[in-house]
Amino acid sequence: MLSFGSFKTRDCQGHSRRSFLKASAALPFAAGLAGLDPQVLAAEAPKAKSVMLVWLIGGPSHLDLFDPKPKAPDLYRGPFAAINTRTPGLRVTELLPRLANLSNKFSVVRTNINYNGGHREAGSIGMTGYSATDGGEGGGGGPPGYQPHFGSILARHRARHRLEADSIDLPGFISLARGPIGDGVGPNFGYGGGTWGKGHDPFMFNCAEDGKVSIPELNLLEGLTKNRLASRRDVLAKLDALRRRADQRDFAKWNAVYKRAYNLISSIDANRVFDLSQEKSATRDAYGHTSLGQSALLGRRLVEAGVPFVQVNWSQYVEVLFPNKDYGWDTHSDNFGLMADWHGPLLDRTLSALLEDLDQRGLLETTLVCCMGEFGRTPRINNIGSRDHWPHCYFSVWAGGGIQPGRVIGESDPNGEHPATDPVTPAMVGTTILELAGATSATRAELQVLQDGGHVIDGLV
Repeated sequence: MLSFGSFKTRDCQGHSRRSFLKASAALPFAAGLAGLDPQVLAAEAPKAKSVMLVWLIGGPSHLDLFDPKPKAPDLYRGPFAAINTRTPGLRVTELLPRLANLSNKFSVVRTNINYNGGHREAGSIGMTGYSATDGGEGGGGGPPGYQPHFGSILARHRARHRLEADSIDLPGFISLARGPIGDGVGPNFGYGGGTWGKGHDPFMFNCAEDGKVSIPELNLLEGLTKNRLASRRDVLAKLDALRRRADQRDFAKWNAVYKRAYNLISSIDANRVFDLSQEKSATRDAYGHTSLGQSALLGRRLVEAGVPFVQVNWSQYVEVLFPNKDYGWDTHSDNFGLMADWHGPLLDRTLSALLEDLDQRGLLETTLVCCMGEFGRTPRINNIGSRDHWPHCYFSVWAGGGIQPGRVIGESDPNGEHPATDPVTPAMVGTTILELAGATSATRAELQVLQDGGHVIDGLV
């Protein structure tokens, strides 16, 4: 639970969102344009009011989850049995019994591909649609520049086309993790605003396994706690001290962080939106008392409050048994033990709880859920009985927000090494997400993003 001392905040919605949606049919304006027919507005409304990207950082094994190959040779198929689902033609492994019983609510793509086998590069491509641009952000030997994250694009689009009566002041793009996601070397280059700049990065929150929420960016402001943000006098004194001892570049970064945090705290009822203790115990138990489970629950609360794009990250780092251990999906060693004891059951519980909760609340129809990682893992088992990086073929799971459920899109070859049908590229993933969320080709052309090589995934919508 975020604690902001005695600072008084106003309701983030002003009045209930249901009341606003009911009343909006009579409003003669939207997106700043007067006199439009409400029926025309309804026809042009995006199928997905919000997007939830559940990012499985590290590369989950497709053969051990959504694309089992029980007839493949021993060096490929792995130890997990394949089980039937409620979807004809879709079998998953025994690690996913809850999702198997819920498969009529989602569809699976089995032919995703990426263009790089490194975590940071592949993650950046996976969340932006493209490789680094020439002479990109940083320059002079700095980090490569990537186009903006899908969430940054949607947030910018929605900020320009918000209904005038919609008073929600939550950030347009929120990412849930302890900090920018990546590996032990550093964060993914494409996790935020990219070539648009840091002002378009996601606002980050960390949700611990006990449901307590914190703001990682405030760690940059040494000694400035959330409670002290409630006092303008304390904040100004702290910033003045920072200004005296910091050069202008560092201070500008600190000042920007302060402004984002302070504006957020002063404009929303954070103790309501971010307070998971307001949820029923049964609901919290269903998601599981893990950081991922409670983050997914927080993500549901955020889309319920009207946030356009929420990224629920499995962990901050890809590593499992190496430095910066964070139980990500980078299972180079003990893949099968980790999958059986931790990764498989946790994914099955959290994702199934999220889909059921959204559905029961009437939110699944207007919330697009996409669950995937930056690549898969080698179909051929390595010489220590595990699996390595594999960008040539992997899976993604899609539900809600205009997705046709109960479908299997694409097929991999008999050993799961390559697509046997047309591959699905990162640009196609981004195009599908943005189209369903209302950022159409005209919008993307205006913003000069995702204009080449992308189209909506065939058969998914």
